[in-house]
Amino acid sequence: MHPIGILAHSADGAALCFLEMVRESARRLGEHRHPELTLSMQPMGPSLEAYARGELGQVAAYLARTAGRLANAGCAFFVCPDNTAHLALEAAEEPLPLAGLHICEIVARRARSEGRRRIGLLGTRWTMEGSAYRAAAARNGLELCVPSEDDRRLVDQVIFDELTQGVVRDGSRALFVRIIEALAREGCDAVALSCTEIPLLVPPEASQLPTLDSTRLLAHAAVAVALGNEPLPTWRGGPFRA
Repeated sequence: MHPIGILAHSADGAALCFLEMVRESARRLGEHRHPELTLSMQPMGPSLEAYARGELGQVAAYLARTAGRLANAGCAFFVCPDNTAHLALEAAEEPLPLAGLHICEIVARRARSEGRRRIGLLGTRWTMEGSAYRAAAARNGLELCVPSEDDRRLVDQVIFDELTQGVVRDGSRALFVRIIEALAREGCDAVALSCTEIPLLVPPEASQLPTLDSTRLLAHAAVAVALGNEPLPTWRGGPFRA
């Protein structure tokens, strides 16, 4: 089995992805059997400051150091359980030290395989307004829809003030359910939970729309690669090309 590197950026989403890799491996291989997993994480604070200044290249360089640690640990490839980080990874000026899976592409391909046409997108403000998901949707023939500006602000606030701090509130779940209902009225036939902490707040049964759980989809894709059911990735940052 190929060893998996987890390039963690936000703690709760990375922890959920790690656990789902273990659970998915057990479903495939039997209890207590899984590929070797190495998780490396630098504090997110410095990169958030760089995001706020629009310095994606600086964030990419910061994440590249973590990718280097995973490469030195013998990982065959990495996954980054942080959707927003892929905006920075796509802005990398130099190839990353290790190839990785692209979370936006994984979500878009699943949507296409399920026959979806118009996807609602929930994530940080940077994810919802950025180019990474729009490019992935276009590559896969999908339309993308985001909440209103006020709702984008509320979603971003819940992510950073609550979910990334380990806080899950019923009131915030009701807010997300309302926003998903609005996306359904806009003609969306699924919603991408594209902050890796959102699945902790919105389980599938709470959503009016079918959910695309970016965290678990990434974990399942990583296990498939580690077991040799899918090829090793070749993407080393920069614009993703299918």
